Amino acid sequence: TVTHPLSGAPLPLWVGNYVLMSYGDGAVMGVPAHDERDFEFANKYGIEVRQVIDVEGREFSSTTWADWYADKQAGRCIHSGRYDGLGFKAAVDAVAADLAAKTHRGVSLGEKKTTWRLRDWGVSRQRYWGTPIPIIHCAEHGAAPVPEKDLPVVLPEDLIPDGSGNPLNKCEAFLNVPCPVCGAPSRRETDTMDTFVDSSWYFMRYCNAQPAGRTGAPAVDAMTDWRVDYWMPMDQYIGGIEHAILHLLYARFWTKVMRDLKLVTIDEPFTRLLTQGMVLKEAFVRTTEESGRQYFWEHDLDIVRDEYQKVVSATARRDGLPVQCEGWTTMSKSKNNGIDPQQVIERYGADTARLFVMFAAPPEQTMEWNDAGVEGANRFLKRVWQFAARHAVALQAAGAVSAGLANEARALRFELHAVLKQVSFDYERMQYNTVVSGAMKLLNAIEKFASTGDAHTLGTLTDAERMAIGWSDAASNWAVLKEGLAILLRVLYPACPHISWLLWRELGFAAEHGDLLDAPWPQVDEAALVQEQIELVLQVNGKMRGALRVSAQAERGAIEAAALASPDFARFAEGRTPKKIIVVPGRLVNVVV
Repeated sequence: TVTHPLSGAPLPLWVGNYVLMSYGDGAVMGVPAHDERDFEFANKYGIEVRQVIDVEGREFSSTTWADWYADKQAGRCIHSGRYDGLGFKAAVDAVAADLAAKTHRGVSLGEKKTTWRLRDWGVSRQRYWGTPIPIIHCAEHGAAPVPEKDLPVVLPEDLIPDGSGNPLNKCEAFLNVPCPVCGAPSRRETDTMDTFVDSSWYFMRYCNAQPAGRTGAPAVDAMTDWRVDYWMPMDQYIGGIEHAILHLLYARFWTKVMRDLKLVTIDEPFTRLLTQGMVLKEAFVRTTEESGRQYFWEHDLDIVRDEYQKVVSATARRDGLPVQCEGWTTMSKSKNNGIDPQQVIERYGADTARLFVMFAAPPEQTMEWNDAGVEGANRFLKRVWQFAARHAVALQAAGAVSAGLANEARALRFELHAVLKQVSFDYERMQYNTVVSGAMKLLNAIEKFASTGDAHTLGTLTDAERMAIGWSDAASNWAVLKEGLAILLRVLYPACPHISWLLWRELGFAAEHGDLLDAPWPQVDEAALVQEQIELVLQVNGKMRGALRVSAQAERGAIEAAALASPDFARFAEGRTPKKIIVVPGRLVNVVV
């Protein structure tokens, strides 16, 4: 047993595998009535469960857990002596004050304090590589800082890490130095800082990597100068979830240290954060008593999959013995489930690799690597290339879009500019998967439109034949197609720069808009988004039964009349008289019968 610090009562001491040694002093006061793990532990081992927080209107059971037991903020103390009736914050303050006032052998029993979660390992590592810690240990003066004139401390470059420990501990030329205070023989610190120390502020050094002063002022080679204040804070931080815990935390901490040292004026280093998802791949493992867990590369296995591509069995080619599929897990060198981008690039090209990664999932979510998806991205780019190659002559000859377009061409321009508006918005919010799907919609639209008139045959058709297939004004139609392809290539360019740049040049767009790298982002033509007709969903008794095309300016009465005259309504109403017609402008008509 141990003694309760306030009441003096004996308390049973238990050892549990869920108590963290690093939390507090490694011993924690158990409160089984108001902590779910303590509650389960107490009921398993027959420990008393005493309610000490009461929530009005709630009934407590010492054998059945309820989530409200842990809601300390909502209740008041009971069965707690002089603390009865106090709320959570008041009770914490009162207990802290009583512990501070009570002493044992002249030492206070406790105090209220803030515990910082930054770990020492972020600064001190027992290894050769890393930034040296500029401290010299003297027998008389203890840890003395290296004088500023002797900075930086430079690591010797002829040491070889051999696995026997930090080689700096064996390098006498590095170790043995005089104390900077008294000159007595002393030893240099051999621990080095973790790489997080460098990566926590390197972005600021980018701002003034070369010595420079203000106009007319002498050059200054300082850790920071006015250029850091000009460029920082950084507009966008992108990192994986593991960086959100470590690098991001330390970068913010380091920035505040530099702020307090008057090295910078900013409080936060980054304006916006995007935590990107991890890339997952199936891992295959074999566990044996002799070798433990052994991971296999997928290309070293014979794998049988079912119709849904789920692994049924896997055997190693080298010995024919079975291997277990561990499922989808983060790509890792230790698990032999990584993908070498170079292999994808050599087979499909860099544009395909980039397009697949952007399309596979929203950037903040995990994505499963899928070889079939890579092939799909490659097929899409081939379609873009084939469309441009097939219609190159007509596209190069086409002029600018003019007024008086046919209905089909106006419909195409509406779709082009509606997609462009969404894609522009998605680029701003970094939703690249929907950007790629927008590019696919653009290609589908221009392919479908062009399929009604082939560039190689339109010139040989009579006017009557052109009229018959809806291409009475081939020049205007090709102008719209040219506009659509120019939009598509600019939308694709950030994701697929190689194919986009080449097609842009080959089709002559560079002469009109400049090189693709410098070409302005396409602007949405709001006039193209104004429709003469719109399509409304037709419902009968709340169920979708068809669609209506009406004038975009149609009034309610005209819409109701069109709904009642619709063949779809006649078929599903089955002769019943309409009781009510509900019109949701721009969306649907619901006829209740």
